Amino acid sequence: MSHDLRIEAVDDATLADWQHVHNVIIPTAPLSLDEVRERVTRNRLVVAYAGDVLVGNATVRPPADDTATATVIVRVLPEHRGRGLGTALLERELAAAREMGARELETVVLASNTDGLRFARAHGFVDEIDRYLPEGDVHPFITLRLV
Repeated sequence: MSHDLRIEAVDDATLADWQHVHNVIIPTAPLSLDEVRERVTRNRLVVAYAGDVLVGNATVRPPADDTATATVIVRVLPEHRGRGLGTALLERELAAAREMGARELETVVLASNTDGLRFARAHGFVDEIDRYLPEGDVHPFITLRLV
């Protein structure tokens, strides 16, 4: 399937777009623009557009010095799912994580995001290694490892 998918690193011009996608997909843990700015300093953040239409974002948490495990999180807005855009974005970000030296790959999905869980599992993230519930939240986050 051919896509007119444009993926850009987050900068001042795209910060609000990244934030919008995150807050739509993870409404229980919304981020401020300042929080997104801080994440840019330690993670790879990208936004994805189909033509000029915002469709999603991604985060790659690089492997730390003491581990070869990176976390890759792909988010696609509900109205753009089922067209292969998430798969294209995931493939690119998995490659980026491997270029950073990752040998193990994980993702994190909000338990209430059934589409996200189905997507992750369909793409090989099937080994559940952790569940954590942020303070004051009712929906846990699930960490899955790519096998």
